[in-house]
Amino acid sequence: MKFLITGSNGQLAREFIRVLAATNHDVIAPSEAKLDISEPNLVHEVVSQNKPQVIINCAAYNLVDKAEEEFDAACRVNASGARNLAIASKEHNALLVHFSTDYVFDGSKEDFYTEDDPPNPLNNYGKSKLLGERLVTEQMDDYLLFRLSWVFGEGRQNFLYNLLKWAEKSQTLKVVCDEISVPTYTEDIAEVTMLAVANELRGIFHLTNGGYATRYEVARYFFEKLGVEKLILPVSSEYFPTATKRPPFSAMSNRRISEALSLHIPDWRNGVDRFIENILWRIR
Repeated sequence: MKFLITGSNGQLAREFIRVLAATNHDVIAPSEAKLDISEPNLVHEVVSQNKPQVIINCAAYNLVDKAEEEFDAACRVNASGARNLAIASKEHNALLVHFSTDYVFDGSKEDFYTEDDPPNPLNNYGKSKLLGERLVTEQMDDYLLFRLSWVFGEGRQNFLYNLLKWAEKSQTLKVVCDEISVPTYTEDIAEVTMLAVANELRGIFHLTNGGYATRYEVARYFFEKLGVEKLILPVSSEYFPTATKRPPFSAMSNRRISEALSLHIPDWRNGVDRFIENILWRIR
């Protein structure tokens, strides 16, 4: 099969490129300059020329705080870009794999979110991603849409990398303890996605590692596994004032995708362990 991957510089795209490089599949992963998904003519041109069977959309505007002021910019990528890919995918009979976020939920449920729960985003980032979901599902039926949460992998735009940078400056770190979700490793996202493609699944699924945690718990576990002694102090999200509202509990259940593929997705701690073993030395 031929795969087209967007957002090639991001941590999720890198993982898909790595996984697919070990297969017999044909992989095209243009730079953002050559495939800006917010440009419909450019999307049409690239898809028409390459004729992929599967398009994996890893391109995203994911600057959560900046999206409060740059909503149009977020929507150009997360919503309009998704629509452009959906239109091109439908025209060329390609499967579109698109990724969304737990931030489409408001956190008021106080239980794991399922695919049947109604979205209600609190911030502009979540709103832009939800709009992208709706534009994809309105344009076509041949799609796989995965909602992800707290993604980490080979890259510099994730919580674990930020922890390392903060730790270089201070022995004591203050970390939020009232935001709860599921840290999710790119290796597991790519593996489950490829299984879903191979099994011809379609529709919306929540794709996360197992368990749930606060950011404080993640930080404690991460540094303990590294063997690095840091004083990690739990603080309320109010300690870091921001105009961006975040859901207090946005952990999603991965039961539907697990049952559909008859698999067990590892706990987030297992993902952190493998991240440390496989990737950390390359980004430090």
